[in-house]
Amino acid sequence: MRRSSGGRLIAFAAVLTAVTGCSARYVRSPSAPLAPQNPPAGVSRHVVVVSIDGLRPDAIQAYQAATMQRLIREGSSTLSGRTIDPSKTLPSHTSMLTGQLPEKHGVVWNTVATAKAASIEIPNVFALARAQGYTTAAFFSKPKFQPLQVEGTLDYSQAPGGLFGGWSGKRTVNDVAKYLATARPNVLFVHIKDPDAAGHRDGWMTAAYGQAVLEADRALGRLMALAEQTFGNGNFSVIVTADHGGHDTNHGSDDPRDVMIPWIAWGQGVKPGLLPESTVRTMDTAATVLWLLAVDRPTDWTGQPVIDAFNPVAAVASTAPRDRLRP
Repeated sequence: MRRSSGGRLIAFAAVLTAVTGCSARYVRSPSAPLAPQNPPAGVSRHVVVVSIDGLRPDAIQAYQAATMQRLIREGSSTLSGRTIDPSKTLPSHTSMLTGQLPEKHGVVWNTVATAKAASIEIPNVFALARAQGYTTAAFFSKPKFQPLQVEGTLDYSQAPGGLFGGWSGKRTVNDVAKYLATARPNVLFVHIKDPDAAGHRDGWMTAAYGQAVLEADRALGRLMALAEQTFGNGNFSVIVTADHGGHDTNHGSDDPRDVMIPWIAWGQGVKPGLLPESTVRTMDTAATVLWLLAVDRPTDWTGQPVIDAFNPVAAVASTAPRDRLRP
């Protein structure tokens, strides 16, 4: 990770944005190609990862989130996945995208103001996929994700400015729609913040939280329709998960309500059914994305691909060694 003054510069810029009232939009422009233009053949050529911030697994049934319920019926899933300790947004997403525990990636801060690095520059799913010729895009709905917009790893990415707040799932997916009108990324990451915001404001599992879960579910439904329109029916794989849960008006502890997360795989190569309980960790998301794309993961990654979620034929299609650390 690059440390020193980077975090302070981010914090200062955020404060300036908050004070001036600007709704800055941090957009990383397309990066120059880094790799051959013929990536390896894997289970899928297009993988969409959706992280619904603060989504408790039990909220899916409690509030009848129709899109997620459909993906569970038709896909492979567990409602007893686990996130990291501390069960906070930025540390958890860093583990989700780097395949590493906090002891390895070092990200324990959770706000722009307390950021200790301008960029989190250990290998992540975007960098590793892009190095093999895949295109990558990320839509973050909170400003704290700016350190994950590492230069050279994303063909397109965006995140709001400011210290706190962010964009609704509806706004974020609207931006995704504009982007997909002219692009077909191989890795598409979309972060939806609505449940977390309602949980902090009104409490987890309250009526307001339930409304936010349904807003996120509707945004997910539209995103699924966009993906089908862009990639074609049956031509993409989807992973829907969360960074953490919550209880009362907070999260961050090792309470099961904080650390239990849903993990749903749907689409190309997926074997419908329930996964064994407590077998999926948030680090496994990054490893599964790389496995789907037939990209080697670093040997020191804690995350492992969730192969049980996919058909044996799909697994055979991705049997090349995936544990070498590329130079």
